[in-house]
Amino acid sequence: MERENSIEVHNLTKDYKKGRGIFDFNFEVKKGEVFGLIGTNGSGKTTTIRHMMGFIHGDSGKVNINGLDAWKDSAKIKQYIGYVPGQIDFPDVGTGTDFLKIQSELLGLRDMSYMNDLIDRFKIDITAPLRRMSKGMKQKMALVAAFMSDADIYILDEPSTGLDPLMRDTLIQLILEKKAQGKTVFMSSHIFKEVEDTCDTVMFIRNGHIVNLVRRSQFENDPHEAFTVTFASDNDYKRYLEYDHYMLKDVPLNELIVNKNQKNKQITLNLPMSQINEFLKDLSEYSIAGFSNEAFSLEKYYTTIVEKMEV
Repeated sequence: MERENSIEVHNLTKDYKKGRGIFDFNFEVKKGEVFGLIGTNGSGKTTTIRHMMGFIHGDSGKVNINGLDAWKDSAKIKQYIGYVPGQIDFPDVGTGTDFLKIQSELLGLRDMSYMNDLIDRFKIDITAPLRRMSKGMKQKMALVAAFMSDADIYILDEPSTGLDPLMRDTLIQLILEKKAQGKTVFMSSHIFKEVEDTCDTVMFIRNGHIVNLVRRSQFENDPHEAFTVTFASDNDYKRYLEYDHYMLKDVPLNELIVNKNQKNKQITLNLPMSQINEFLKDLSEYSIAGFSNEAFSLEKYYTTIVEKMEV
């Protein structure tokens, strides 16, 4: 039985003119899913999230959060969302202690043990004045404020901005804990590792358009690797490219090649590990000067496939 959706985006468009904005976005985030949004600066990540939070209204289309309209019911929706904005701008309320006290009162928190645990995990000196905190410290304060509520849904806009690698790992672990608890997490990021380590589904956007959507199962069920082959001669390089190689799931092997370098007599292709024996048998007909492989990561998927897609 399919899980119900926590977030539904239907035909959402916000046109800022001159090609800026988001255009006809359609996607769903299931309850208990970690959903990642990847795109370059200006691609529409923050605009998408601001629609979810009810901060802006689309020119057309709609966003539903747990069945409620994100614009009309924004006040109610915010009661069960933990949110980290893309730009941290704290009110001038004194120290971190003062700020978290106000937040806990707004949330109606009585037990502060989880908040204190988060403070310890992110190693924050909450006695420091908010205005004097570094960018990384402010980011950690925003994360504590978002996660201390133990919300049903977390919407995170570039949540690891300003964090060092150790604190980024702490954030990844925290997201995985929420996932294990059945919480829903929607996060934008430009860091492939944190998305690959946490997300069930990743959506790629470029220039305000959805380019592609990939699910973790597509990698885990039939893991790929990127193989780079260097041929010993120009003749073997050209012969390999011209030959009609075996079919892989009705796809010619040549169509799996993602890079060709005639100068170095080198090709790179993405291949399911289940087909490696056939691939090596095929290569035995040629003189090979070099051979290497690496895991077909989400970043590799982006650079070799998504970047070449048209929108």
